[in-house]
Amino acid sequence: MKDPASWEIYLVTDRAFSRGRSTLEIVEAAVAGGVSAVQLREKDLDTREFYKDGLRIRDFLRTSGVPFIINDRIDLALALDADGVHLGQGDMPVNVARRILGPDRVIGLSVEKLAQISDGAVAHANYLGISPVFLTGTKPELDTSWGLEGIRVARSLTDLPLVAIGSIKQENAADVIRAGADCVAVVTAIVAADDPREATRLLLDEVRAGKRDRSPGVRTTPKEGPVPH
Repeated sequence: MKDPASWEIYLVTDRAFSRGRSTLEIVEAAVAGGVSAVQLREKDLDTREFYKDGLRIRDFLRTSGVPFIINDRIDLALALDADGVHLGQGDMPVNVARRILGPDRVIGLSVEKLAQISDGAVAHANYLGISPVFLTGTKPELDTSWGLEGIRVARSLTDLPLVAIGSIKQENAADVIRAGADCVAVVTAIVAADDPREATRLLLDEVRAGKRDRSPGVRTTPKEGPVPH
């Protein structure tokens, strides 16, 4: 399951929305519901607390085969022996991250503008995070969104897997997939749900419905062959 082209639901953690439940509880429920990958993104934790939380989550995910991704921090990804890292446009350059992490770890890169997809550095990434699809309270610094048409255009420009994020929920997940995304990444749709396991399952149903409905004219990510580094 380390190949992002096979991912369907990507959980991004945020304890601010967990309603008093531990991050590990949320992750366990999401895995039971069928989540494909988990990114630990806890910007308010200091490094030691992040590491301690990460150890517990990593050990659980290893028993389930679900990839464990660290947000931003290459040092913590290495310290935790995580499966990969997700980088923003202001983080370590992707080509440098690839040199540090080696060929086998997953690197995701957030793209906020079409021009960033054409940057040659994206060849060092394993997937692109289209962010945000719709404006979201978890990223208040972003004031423009891709929308469904933006996903369609992005899909036409790259063969890399597209992970869409930004106010995606059960009601719009299928539309996002129909537009050309391979996977949806969510925060509050799972973390803040009354029942994170059931919320994950329902999202997964919508993603799979979107893939069944996708127009033959929509380019899809190849499922075989090497990922460019």
